[in-house]
Amino acid sequence: MRDNSRPRQAAGFLLGLVEKDTAARIRARTGLPPAESPDAVLLRLGRAWNWTRPMPASVALWVLENDNPKLNAIVFPHLELQPGLRRAIARGLPFGPGRLERIPVDALIRSQEPEVPGDCLRLGLVGCLRAVTTMSAGRAASSMVLTRDDWETVAAADRERPLPGYARWALSIRPDCPPGVRARFGSHAKFTHRLRQAGVLEGPASYALSHDPAVDALEVLAMGRVLFPRRVREAEDALRPLVREHLGDRDEAWAILAQLVETFHGTAYELVVTAGAIA
Repeated sequence: MRDNSRPRQAAGFLLGLVEKDTAARIRARTGLPPAESPDAVLLRLGRAWNWTRPMPASVALWVLENDNPKLNAIVFPHLELQPGLRRAIARGLPFGPGRLERIPVDALIRSQEPEVPGDCLRLGLVGCLRAVTTMSAGRAASSMVLTRDDWETVAAADRERPLPGYARWALSIRPDCPPGVRARFGSHAKFTHRLRQAGVLEGPASYALSHDPAVDALEVLAMGRVLFPRRVREAEDALRPLVREHLGDRDEAWAILAQLVETFHGTAYELVVTAGAIA
């Protein structure tokens, strides 16, 4: 199903990076929308990933870092490929930096915690990871890594003797995998590319500048002003100089961008530069 609001919100996100008076004038002349209300954003969150694509794993983590039970409940159904995040949510574990206290959890979500792998009950965490021979087993075993101490245990075990490949990959594509631990599992270009395909992103700024197609990244960031406001500022700071240089207060440039954004295959960086050059 086609969602015509996606390109409009994507372009609207960029328009939010210029001065308010300029943005208001350009909205009046181009029909680009103002920022969505929080309620509208939550509604779009439920729709946007049901029809077309899975939620990028790192985006889910940015939302969870709010430690907001309502947002956790909304994100939870989109994490089929992240049983570790689902288990942490179901147990009320915090994601925000420095937070220690548990998060309230709805009884329905608590009841949907993934089953604890039998190997982990018999062999313990490290033994369970060393017994992995398939990707599904790797995802299941890696879902038991939940705390900072768990990640330190994993790193120590891998230093002692490298974990199986499927276990390493399942841990790598956890968006909450500490960078130092992930670096142990790979750092070459192919590994980095596969991480990106799995939805593990370097951060909002890199996502804003280098993810394609631009409409996907910009739609996510537009919702991020409500869903992960602290992290979305990194993306805004990365894009703002680019937008002001190539689009600025030129109505024609913004009108061209609004026409291009839905079908443009490049990154937001390329989109902004292209629209400015055409104008």
